[in-house]
Amino acid sequence: MSFATSDAHQDAAVRVRRSRIDGYGVFADEAVLLGAKLGTLTGEAISVAEARRRAQGRQRIMLVELSASRAIDATCSADAMRFTNHSCAPNARIQVEDGAVEFFALRNLAVGDEITVDYGLTHHEGRLACRCGQPDCKNWL
Repeated sequence: MSFATSDAHQDAAVRVRRSRIDGYGVFADEAVLLGAKLGTLTGEAISVAEARRRAQGRQRIMLVELSASRAIDATCSADAMRFTNHSCAPNARIQVEDGAVEFFALRNLAVGDEITVDYGLTHHEGRLACRCGQPDCKNWL
């Protein structure tokens, strides 16, 4: 699978394709400047309790906690940003504000750069090997 996207939730042109990090990734399909908004993640609005229940025993899931009680499950979302892989030296960040999950560039991105974020705390609780390949890799998610 490789497809370009520029839907209503994308602010930058991106392409989803196989990633050297894990599975599929999202890649810049145009040059992006530091601080630019890359896109917005949408999904099913659920409770945090339901999000944590869904995460049990699954390795591939895209959950973002919006607050202490609300979360978004983007596992079945059509948004390209759901394919964003983790990196210990990310080039983008996730910002959660007013229920919106948005991605912003932490540096200038060239065409073909894989867009990555630091997942922070995950349901893996340090048991899933990190595959980012960065020199300062923490080795676990």
